[in-house]
Amino acid sequence: MQLHEYQAKAIFARYGIPTPNGSVVTSPQDAYDTARELDSEVVIKAQVLTKGRGEAGGIRLARTAEQARQMAEAVLSLTIHGLPVYKVLVEPSADIYQEFYLGIYNDRAIEQPIITATTGAVGMSISASRHTGKIGREVIDPLLGLQDYQVRHLLISLELPRHLWKPFAHIAHRLYRCFYENDAVRAEIDPLALTRNGQLVALDGNLVIDDSALFRHPELADMRDLGAESPQETRARALGLAYVPLNGEIGCLVNGAGLGMAVMDMIHAAALRFGTPSISLANFVDVGGGARADKVVAAMQIITSQPSVRALLFSIFGGITRCDEVAHGILQAVSALHLHLPMVVRLAGTRAEQGRQLIEAANLPSVQSATSLTEAAEKAVRAVLVQYPSIGS
Repeated sequence: MQLHEYQAKAIFARYGIPTPNGSVVTSPQDAYDTARELDSEVVIKAQVLTKGRGEAGGIRLARTAEQARQMAEAVLSLTIHGLPVYKVLVEPSADIYQEFYLGIYNDRAIEQPIITATTGAVGMSISASRHTGKIGREVIDPLLGLQDYQVRHLLISLELPRHLWKPFAHIAHRLYRCFYENDAVRAEIDPLALTRNGQLVALDGNLVIDDSALFRHPELADMRDLGAESPQETRARALGLAYVPLNGEIGCLVNGAGLGMAVMDMIHAAALRFGTPSISLANFVDVGGGARADKVVAAMQIITSQPSVRALLFSIFGGITRCDEVAHGILQAVSALHLHLPMVVRLAGTRAEQGRQLIEAANLPSVQSATSLTEAAEKAVRAVLVQYPSIGS
């Protein structure tokens, strides 16, 4: 779960990380009142959960309270990357002398957190190795936490002057504590600004919380912005389904995230064999173990509500999940949702034969069976090409 900038900075402030004294408002008049109260040049920042706010006009400078009103009105009328702006953060502008990036994230490859600091506000671009400034990285032992010597290594890597070591180290340790205590998967300050009066201030914040840990943090769960999520994601979460939107043409239903990844790879391999590498998954829904027919119907409704879906692939490996229950769900969904999209069904495991018999007995022209994942992937790619040959050209 990603938090808005103003939410992340409020949490940072509770941990003693210096942040600007701003307010979140939802109307131009409130922006005017806040700017008058601050009695300074202010920045109006759109609060949306996406990148590229500045390029889209979502961050603006206002020198007077009246300008703040006008700028807020303009920003609140924007839609940035499909997300309408409902609120803006109004905070004093900063007289920046130098910018840094400071972030902590979980590295899945080594199963440990990594803290990274750079000169320049670069955010995620540091992973692309295109950053030309100075970079320091340290792997954090989760049992020991961030150590003083590791912070010193960062400071030496950045070649910071000695008078900044203590305030920078203070912020680094507080950021790690925030990361650790809130079960975050990512905590970033971008930029961490050195002002001309010698203060280090977190001018922007990014905090992403592990969804699986939200039961330990109900106060954070209440901060989720459902308006920033797609209707499919919201409904899937309410039903206990895992929904992953992608950018292709084939909707997919599986019972297990690993199986979903395998289907993605097999679709890619099949598309390459057909000479159409652009064909890929549009989404997948993981119904988990023991899914019954009604859950399958709900999952299919979520899958097919994505406009880019041109064909469907069902890959179920029955353990706890009974394949005949999944087959009942598929047939119910076809009838209830009036589906005519081509569908490929691959069932294996518990009561798979009974499931296949149900599918075949229905004699639906749009539904075909497959006995292997390779066969299912090839049939799904071919179904897209038959109906939409221009996709493969």
